[in-house]
Amino acid sequence: MVSVLDRSATAKGAISTSPDLPVAPDRNPRWNPRNRRDFFVFLGFALPNLLLIAAFTYRPLISNIYYSTLDWTVGAPIATSIGLGNYREFFSSPDSWGILGVTAVFTIATIGGSMVLGLLVALVLARKVRGSGFARATIFAPFVLSGVGVGLVWVFLFDPTTGAFAAILRSVGLHSPEWFNNPRLSLVMVIIVYIWKNLGYAAVIYLAALQSVSKDVLEAAAIDGAGGLRAFRSITLPLISPTTFFLLITSILNSLQAFDLIRIMTPLGTGTTTLIYDAYLQAFGSYNRGGYSAAISTVLFVLLLALTVFQLKFLERKVHY
Repeated sequence: MVSVLDRSATAKGAISTSPDLPVAPDRNPRWNPRNRRDFFVFLGFALPNLLLIAAFTYRPLISNIYYSTLDWTVGAPIATSIGLGNYREFFSSPDSWGILGVTAVFTIATIGGSMVLGLLVALVLARKVRGSGFARATIFAPFVLSGVGVGLVWVFLFDPTTGAFAAILRSVGLHSPEWFNNPRLSLVMVIIVYIWKNLGYAAVIYLAALQSVSKDVLEAAAIDGAGGLRAFRSITLPLISPTTFFLLITSILNSLQAFDLIRIMTPLGTGTTTLIYDAYLQAFGSYNRGGYSAAISTVLFVLLLALTVFQLKFLERKVHY
C-alpha cells in the first residue's frame, strides 16, 4: 500500500521531470529596443519637416478657407462673417465664367504645347550627333531662368512700336499686331512665352525616358517589319507612358499656378486673367477684397485636388509600368 509520503514524492518527481512550459510571448514583439530606437531616429529626421509642412502649407490652407467666409478688406482691422457669400458671388458672376474659360484655354494650350513639342525635341536630341550636349543645355536653360526676367525680355520683343518682331514685320512691309491691347492676342502671347519657357523641362524628362527604352525591343520590331512610325506609336509611346503621366500631373499643377509671366507681360490681366491672377487682383489690386480673393484661391485648390484625384484614379489605368 502506497503511503501519502510516497505519493507526494512521486508527484514531485513527476513535476521535476516534466518538460519546461513555454514562456508567454511579448504583447508586441515588434516593439523591441532596436525598433524603438529606429522609430525615434526616423521621428527625429521627419518631425522637423512635418512641422514645417504643417506651418507653411496646411495652416495657411486652413486659414485661407476661414478667410473665404469673411467680408474683409485687406488691411482692415475688422471683418464680417458672411458664410458662403463669397462663393455665391463668384459662381453667380458672369465674369467668373469668363475667367474659368481663360484658365481652361491657357492650361490646355500650355500643357499640350509644351508636352508635344517637348517630345518632338527629345526625339531630335536623342540622336547621337555632334553638339547634342550643348543643344540639350540650350533647350533646358529657359526653364531655370527667372520668370520676371523672361517676361521683361519678351515684352520688349512683342512691343508693337520698338520691339524686335515689329522691326522684322516692318522690314517686309507689314504692321505689328497690338499684342497688349487685344485680349485674344494677349492670351496667345503669354501662351507662346510660357510654352517656350517650359519646353526644355518636358524635353529633358522625355529624353531620359527615351534613353531608357530597350534597343532590343526596337530592333525586334524592325526585324518584324515595323516601320519607324509604327514602332514609335506601338512600342515607344506605351513604354514612356509613365513619364507622360508624370509630366501631365506636374504640368497641370504648374499651369494652373502660373503667375509671374502673366503679371509682368499683362499687368492689368487684359484677356489673361486666370483664377490665380484674379485672386491676386482682388486682394492686391484696386479692390482689396481679401475674403473674396481667399474664396477664389479655395476654388483653385479644389480644382487642383479634383484634377489630381481624377488622374490618379482613372488616367493611371492606361499607364504601362
